[in-house]
Amino acid sequence: MAAGLAGVCLAQQFPSRPVRLLVPNPPGGASDSLARIVSPKLAEFLGQPVVVDNRPGSNGNLATELTARAAPDGHTLMLCTDAQIVMSPHLYKMAVDPLKDIVPIATLISTSMVLSVLPSLPVKNLQEFVDYARRANPPLAYASIGNGSLHHLVMEMFKQRAGIDMLHVPFKGGGPATTALLGGEVAAMFGGGAVSAHIRSGKLRGLAVAGKQRAAAYPDLPRLGEFYPGLEANAWLALCGPAALPQPILARMRSETQRVLGDPGTLQKLRGLGEAEPYITTPEEFAALVRADYAKYGEIVKAVGARID
Repeated sequence: MAAGLAGVCLAQQFPSRPVRLLVPNPPGGASDSLARIVSPKLAEFLGQPVVVDNRPGSNGNLATELTARAAPDGHTLMLCTDAQIVMSPHLYKMAVDPLKDIVPIATLISTSMVLSVLPSLPVKNLQEFVDYARRANPPLAYASIGNGSLHHLVMEMFKQRAGIDMLHVPFKGGGPATTALLGGEVAAMFGGGAVSAHIRSGKLRGLAVAGKQRAAAYPDLPRLGEFYPGLEANAWLALCGPAALPQPILARMRSETQRVLGDPGTLQKLRGLGEAEPYITTPEEFAALVRADYAKYGEIVKAVGARID
């Protein structure tokens, strides 16, 4: 009873100071862009500043550890990616357990990644890329936003299904990975918000999307699954916090997050990311998504033999 009363008291006082929103990637990628889009409106609804704090490292595991060990009072939250919660445990020996030490609060967006290359690469479509990659000697290099990220695993699945060899070059986020692609350091990458503006401007060429459906932002691009049935993956980004967050604070944050996603100005900015779509779920649906994706990507890691380079 005392613990319950303490939780209610905390919730009534929350937030009593600025809220720190940890972002597991450096500036320039989809997660950073999302954080900077939602934080002003979230701050308005909460009545306190929401400070974006970029903490890249170890494919988001650094931010996960900081969040898990933060005081469970709602003043330290994290913009979490699917890779941190459902993929990293299969690849890393982690200091914390994301399934036990992190609580999923609310989904924010779902994105469909795009296989992107420089226009100077002599390929116009997916089949031409596969043929070109098969002939390449030495193998083409590709970028990802980190070991064990969805960007990494999707490319490894694609390599396996297409029968091609490529060299993995991990970066600490979508921004650095896209910069490397634009600079010709790598030949290709699967990207989300970090590549969408460059595809629209013609600086990059999109070849295919990895989602379950064709992306509204790229209606002319085929799905990978149209060539390789079953090869599909949608990324999600969400708000998470320390596992011991009191239920009243969880309920408040879920409610305010849904208000943010319903704001017309915020929606317009989110859709400006390209392939991003608002993704609203109930707590039960979110918990089921985490369980299903954890099992799914565990099987994929084993099937493709993904490892930490």
